[in-house]
Parts: sequence; C-alpha cells; structure tokens
Amino acid sequence: MLIAVGMCVAAATGGAVVGYLTLRRAREEIDDCRRMLVRQASAAGDLRAIRDVAVYRYDALEEMAGRLSFSVAMINGLGDGIVLTSINGCSETRTYVRCVVGGKGEQPLSPEEEEAVRAARLGLGSVAPKPRAARQAADTL
Repeated sequence: MLIAVGMCVAAATGGAVVGYLTLRRAREEIDDCRRMLVRQASAAGDLRAIRDVAVYRYDALEEMAGRLSFSVAMINGLGDGIVLTSINGCSETRTYVRCVVGGKGEQPLSPEEEEAVRAARLGLGSVAPKPRAARQAADTL
C-alpha cells in the first residue's frame, strides 16, 4: 500500500512538472503572437515589401566550430518570403532556399530555419542557438 501511494505521488509530481512546462511554453507562444500582431499593426507601407530579416548562426556539423552555418529569413508583412540556409563543412558548402508563406515553410523547415523565421517575424534581427541543456529540456515536451 505504501509503495502504491509513493507511485501515485511520483506520478502526480511528474504530471505537475509536465503541466508547468507546457503552460510556460504556451505563454511564450502567446507572447510571440502578441509581438507579431503589434509589429504587423504598426507597419506602414507596402505589406508585400521585405521588412523582417533575421540571421540564425549555428554549428551544423561537428567538425566545424565557430557557428559558420547560418539561416537567413527574409519575410514581408504578410509572413511570406524565403529562408536561405548555408551549411558549411571542411571540404564543401551547401546552400538551400525554401519559400515561406504565412510564416510557415512550403516544405518542412529545419529547426534552425524555423527559428530564423520566428526571429524575423518578431523583429529580433539576429538570434543565437539555445544552450544544449535548454534545447534538450524543450525537446522533451
């Protein structure tokens, strides 16, 4: 009986932690949406013109350090545009471009490309990768 009570307490505690992390993530998403709406409402001029640009620099390959790989998002006021990604290695470089419509990729975007689009829509300009421990905690959700 005591073991069963302990298991119930452990399950409840785990559920509370997952619930808290989910709530925190939801609040961050809501705050992001509010910032995007404020930026869009305050934008003057042609909504089709590129106005939001952000660069996300990262280490795509283990053999290369110094955050030489990057994704650049160039988005207009409607959330349409492109993401240009360059993955740099020791012996070669690969460059990709993907279309963005309404803030979402027409093709699936990598996490780095999604972060570049998010940063552009929020007007952040340049954004650095999250620390490894924060990324792992976010991935468990």
